[in-house]
Amino acid sequence: MWRSLEYPWKRLDYSLVSPSDGIVVLSSGRHLPPGNTKIIEWYDPDRFIAGIDLYKANKSTRLIFTGGINPLNSDLPPEGEVYIKEAISMGLPKNDLFTTYPVNNTFQEAKAIKKLLDDELPLIQKKIILVTSAFHMKRAKKVFENEGISVQPYPVDFKVGNQSFFSSLRNPLKWVPSSTYLYKSSKAIREIIGRIIYGAWK
Repeated sequence: MWRSLEYPWKRLDYSLVSPSDGIVVLSSGRHLPPGNTKIIEWYDPDRFIAGIDLYKANKSTRLIFTGGINPLNSDLPPEGEVYIKEAISMGLPKNDLFTTYPVNNTFQEAKAIKKLLDDELPLIQKKIILVTSAFHMKRAKKVFENEGISVQPYPVDFKVGNQSFFSSLRNPLKWVPSSTYLYKSSKAIREIIGRIIYGAWK
């Protein structure tokens, strides 16, 4: 399932990416660990790191983070605010960093990015480098294009390695039932349902 969801994407070298009006990094989720320190931990930093690297490779002077929130968890600030603080701590100039209003799904992210680009570039065709997980890219690309945004995909966070399907089947551990694989399968099925809802198969 994961192999089919991530097809046909491959990890790209920065030299293959054309400059754009903005680098858009979709929210990927955080959580608070046990304790009272309020230190926010990553689920996966690939999207954030790719956005930083694309900016440093001079692919755009605008690095835009979506303001992802979990409506069931009010203890966390919008993820875009956290991203901006971390980007500034890494030496990026504050004036080149942007975030959207709070959003909690891909559809809202696309709407929020469209509004931000309209405010920043009111008379220019919107062309972005879209950074998100490979399995999520096809649906995200479709949703953003429906908003009239030209998308250059930059997929990251690949769940499938570079082994072929048949070589992975020769690993005996792949045949042992596991709750981890059940979780991964349920997450893949959730993405399939999302593609059905958004009509994002092509």
